[in-house]
Amino acid sequence: MSDLSERTSCDATIEMLKKAAGEDQSTAFSRTEQMKACTIGESGICCKNCAMGPCRLTPPKKEGEPEKRGICGATAEVVAARNFVRMIAGGAAAHSDHGRAVAETMIMASKGETADYKIKDRMRLLEIAADIGVEVGDRPIEEIGLEVGEKCLAMFGNQTGEIEFAQRAPEPRQELWRKLGVFPRGIDREIVEVLHRTHIGVDQEMENIMIQGTRCALGDGWGGSMLATELQDVLFGSPKAIKSKINLGVLEEDQVNIIVHGHEPLLSEMILLAVQNPKLIEKAKEKGASGINISGICCTANEILSRHGIPIAGNVLQQEMAILTGAVEAMVVDVQCIYQAIGQLSQCYHTKVITTSPKGKMPLAEHLEFHEESALETAEKIVEMAIDNFSNRGKVDIPKDTEEFIGGYTHEYINYMLGGRFRASYRPLNDGIIDGRIRGVVGVVGCNNPRVPHDLIHQRVTEELVANGCLVVMTGCAAQSVAKTGLMSPESAKDKCPKGLYEICEAVGIPPVLHAGSCVDNSRILMSCTAMVKEGGLGKDISDLPVAGAAPEWMSEKAISIGHYFVTSGVYTVFGVKWPTLGSQKFTDFLFKEYENIYGAMWDFESDPEKMVGKILTHIDKKREALGILGKRERVLFDMAMRRELEIE
Repeated sequence: MSDLSERTSCDATIEMLKKAAGEDQSTAFSRTEQMKACTIGESGICCKNCAMGPCRLTPPKKEGEPEKRGICGATAEVVAARNFVRMIAGGAAAHSDHGRAVAETMIMASKGETADYKIKDRMRLLEIAADIGVEVGDRPIEEIGLEVGEKCLAMFGNQTGEIEFAQRAPEPRQELWRKLGVFPRGIDREIVEVLHRTHIGVDQEMENIMIQGTRCALGDGWGGSMLATELQDVLFGSPKAIKSKINLGVLEEDQVNIIVHGHEPLLSEMILLAVQNPKLIEKAKEKGASGINISGICCTANEILSRHGIPIAGNVLQQEMAILTGAVEAMVVDVQCIYQAIGQLSQCYHTKVITTSPKGKMPLAEHLEFHEESALETAEKIVEMAIDNFSNRGKVDIPKDTEEFIGGYTHEYINYMLGGRFRASYRPLNDGIIDGRIRGVVGVVGCNNPRVPHDLIHQRVTEELVANGCLVVMTGCAAQSVAKTGLMSPESAKDKCPKGLYEICEAVGIPPVLHAGSCVDNSRILMSCTAMVKEGGLGKDISDLPVAGAAPEWMSEKAISIGHYFVTSGVYTVFGVKWPTLGSQKFTDFLFKEYENIYGAMWDFESDPEKMVGKILTHIDKKREALGILGKRERVLFDMAMRRELEIE
């Protein structure tokens, strides 16, 4: 491999990559160097939706040369649009199926069909009930929970009407969606209609294809993802600011190490209960371990961090690195972002890879299927399997690298921190933006991609945004990248922020970069934007706010769905690495230029981190200028003489 410092900014990952090279082990990093991307496929103009193709619509080589068409006559912009909305549908399906599992568990818990799950946050349940039209009164909490769960589950199958959670958006945004015909009806309906429209011989106009793509993405952001976040708060407790640690150094040499990896916290919550069982702790000691250590990878890590402070072993590109340490007894996985390669790698070490979902099995892994009605029992079996595997350890190489940080910032908790228990309000945030102490707010989200230096692009973008006075909110693997830098500790504000942002961070007691949870929790950022609009002073819609979104190292279809529901909710959004429509200039211009006239926000692409920050700041300043707050406004303390001179209209 090439210079490892050019492949990742994470020292722990470099240490494990050296070990992998020395032991001739394949990793995502080495496979990236061996696997060259198909340039036509990555530009979005290869169509394989029928058996007449694949049709590779390479751009004309000479001016005046006719453009290539598919065998059915499809043009490059139609092929690019079809491929793009199919990515939206794939991402929306993943997030929304996560939400479905949580809704089903909520119903079971409310009916008493499972003893392992309970309603933990009653106030959160009552707030959700009010939002979606469920009567509260003096009804038993389980009865309310059942109706809320059933209404959330019904959002998947609705054929007409409007998804209730989308009615939380600012009224001007809702009216725009209705006018354009993109208000989501039912989550599953929108996904199915994308696949129908992009079947050969159906929708052949890029603008019309994107109407359905937008409906589908909004059904994810304001539907499936949002209900997953909300109901998880009810079942497992709403997150609050909590200290933890990150990186491979959280693994313990003298303990049984269990890593939970994937996205759905239904099982990981039970594993956290299981490891507290005194019998299992005693069994671990009998096997020679001093205890049982739990850590997470990917978004399951973010879920158990936000509610319990459980340390994070790493993000998606560190799943193989964790096995390479030789210290992991069990890696327990469910769905999404799990590399098949970990099954093969586990054969060279003692780690047991345990799949738990009927939706995701893997060769060379053990399968122990998880069902909600026997959740704790299954979790205890998994912990026992890990304990029994402790004696099979070989040589252990755990990097020492760790970093402390603070996670657990929901939009409700930010509201509380800004105003206290009795005066919770987004007013201080809005005032900070109006006064110029905060330049704007940026959501930096998404995955890691081995096509660019691991963690480094996230870190550079975030550091530059903070240095330019932006408050940054992060989710997913992006958040884990930046947690390693110290920017998620309140102490970092003094050295990393300009004076205005530092003063606000110090007064409120928050870091300049807020860890907001897993990738479904991007819905929390939507709600924060909505709260800023409703607080007043920064326009009437999300598209008026000096905010932006970025996914500097994205790689999954989920990222495209997330990005699209942000854009169509009114947030300018820029992606890095590569862009999947560049083979069609017409369709790319539609997303990058015309969308701003339609939705008040647009897509953008920039692979260079410094230029990406430049685009974001230019956009934020444009919004500040439109609001009349481009220049910094210092707060003035009026004396009595100045007050007498004030004119009252």
